[in-house]
Amino acid sequence: MAGTLISNASTEATLEQIKEIIKAKSVELLHLQFVDIEGILKHVTVTSAQLEDVVEGKMMFDGSSIKGFSPINKSDLYLQPDLATFAVLPWTVQEGYSEARFLCSAANPDGTPFEGDTRNVLKKTVDRAADKGYTISVGPELEFFLFKNDDNGYATTELTDKAGYFEPSPHDLGERVRLEIYRALKAMGFTIEASHHEVAEGQHEINFKYADVLTAADLATTYKWVVKTVAKKFGMHATFMPKPVFGINGSGMHVNMSFFEGSENAFFDPTDDMQLSEKAYQFIAGVLENVKSIAAVTNPLVNSYKRLVPGYEAPCYIAWSASNRSALIRIPAKRGLATRVELRCPDPSSNPYLTFAVIASAGLDGIEKGLEAPAPINEDIFHMNEEERAFRGIDNLPGSLAEAVKELEAGEIAAKTLGEHVYNEYVSMKKAEWDSYRTAVHAWEIENYHSKF
Repeated sequence: MAGTLISNASTEATLEQIKEIIKAKSVELLHLQFVDIEGILKHVTVTSAQLEDVVEGKMMFDGSSIKGFSPINKSDLYLQPDLATFAVLPWTVQEGYSEARFLCSAANPDGTPFEGDTRNVLKKTVDRAADKGYTISVGPELEFFLFKNDDNGYATTELTDKAGYFEPSPHDLGERVRLEIYRALKAMGFTIEASHHEVAEGQHEINFKYADVLTAADLATTYKWVVKTVAKKFGMHATFMPKPVFGINGSGMHVNMSFFEGSENAFFDPTDDMQLSEKAYQFIAGVLENVKSIAAVTNPLVNSYKRLVPGYEAPCYIAWSASNRSALIRIPAKRGLATRVELRCPDPSSNPYLTFAVIASAGLDGIEKGLEAPAPINEDIFHMNEEERAFRGIDNLPGSLAEAVKELEAGEIAAKTLGEHVYNEYVSMKKAEWDSYRTAVHAWEIENYHSKF
């Protein structure tokens, strides 16, 4: 994982290694990072001389100032760093000086996990899976766009290139940016597997190796921060907004998930026609049954539903297949330990801690209830008409954030997974977001109605 220092180490041993790195790299500042309910990264900076207090969880912050956290009368919260996430920030390194970071969970004054912290929400799902004998492995794939900044450093709507899928330089003008992102991620402990231009103009993807689900969420959070930070140094703005440009593909965050029992992949069965286990089919069934009710988490923005429309490779129909990329769930070709279920609807604006939690929870639900997966759909769903999809029993994802929130409230998975605090705050936030959008007057309305009526 990012910044892993020593595997299977005691806290004391890990702390000693951190101290050695701080001394060797002349680390002066420590950034204590955490995310709010939307997954937006926050941090407070302290000096390395305060390391002992940091490790003991003595650094306090005002939870009432963080979206979705504490009321003002219960605002004191503490940051509990995960020592395995310690990493020196490569862009700060110079002679005799550098900075580092920890990813943290939030704790109450009595030391108990704060229920409003989404990293803690994911930990509960990890524990639920562990109670059933499973560890969860995740490999997310986050796409992003690069736009030019203006002379003041603010983002414009002008894309940085007009290249297409897998095109090299000189057409791919983001290649040098991706190279620097790769170098930064590698220095922070990532294992990078691929880097390339995506289908849409100005769109890119850098893939990193799968990990246990909590580490994968930490990696996704770090990845988004590093991408934005490095792009800024090139005079560009990186966005994980799902559909920033009309008429071209949007950005997804495909989530590849496996369950392991010890060292064995619980989704693999070499005797099955598709080499999938009964638990894999049950997991698929659970995700398909619950996907409408978790869409407000996996696709959290008004803008998310402008990506989930036919014609731009984004899956909007509820079906699964071994290889069909028009299906919501795809089973990549590799088997054995690499057997995994790929959910293709999530987008990179989502909070990875919550997204991974609800997907895993939906799959666990399918396993616990022994749900039966429907027949796979191997035909191109995008080219089926409405009558044919209805005949095949292929349902649609919600068409708007408003629909998604209604489905979330009607379902059970989100409330069970997120916990009362995060669930209530999240629903309230998304309803307010939709209401703000619903009542706003948009440029499209002015363009089409202002002169005509």
